[in-house]
Amino acid sequence: MKKLLLADDHDLVRETIAEFLRAQGNFDVFAAESLETALECYDRHGPFDLVLLDFVMPGMEALSGLARMKARATCPVAILSGTAPPDVARRVLRSGAAGFLPKTLDPKSLIAAVRHMLLGEIYKPMDFLSLDDSDLNQINLTPRETDVLVGISEGKSNKEIARDLDIREVTVKLHLKTMSRKLNARNRTHAAMLARDMGLA
Repeated sequence: MKKLLLADDHDLVRETIAEFLRAQGNFDVFAAESLETALECYDRHGPFDLVLLDFVMPGMEALSGLARMKARATCPVAILSGTAPPDVARRVLRSGAAGFLPKTLDPKSLIAAVRHMLLGEIYKPMDFLSLDDSDLNQINLTPRETDVLVGISEGKSNKEIARDLDIREVTVKLHLKTMSRKLNARNRTHAAMLARDMGLA
């Protein structure tokens, strides 16, 4: 049985989705009401096969919450949202999420999306099938480069980023170098500014 971690701060929504995934998808679902409780749940009950995070719950702080969970998890991490516009969905996908799931998805589509991501595929809502894929991959940063970029955007030093991501400081510098080249950034401050302007962090 595949094990899922679902985090959403709206009690009714969280329990409804969790119960449906259990009953119709035959998944083992653990639920959390914030990013912090989701991280604790992952540490206590993980590893999981898939993590689903609500985009606007406490602790998420936009894409930095996604980066924090991705740094912790050994499985795909996807975003759920009931209100985020298409532009935000594109940013989520560019930042290395396994998928973007609107809460308006009908039940069968939700199960299909989860199964799709469990196979290692990226789930994009149907609206995105009409978009040019190059639009989603203009800047092809790796997930780890994106994590480092988020840290830079938060004003953290290389040493702090290395500690947060549990990697060596020299590795952070390497990611910074390749990421800056992809962004045509002159320095880390310029990279952080470009990231915000382009919706990457």
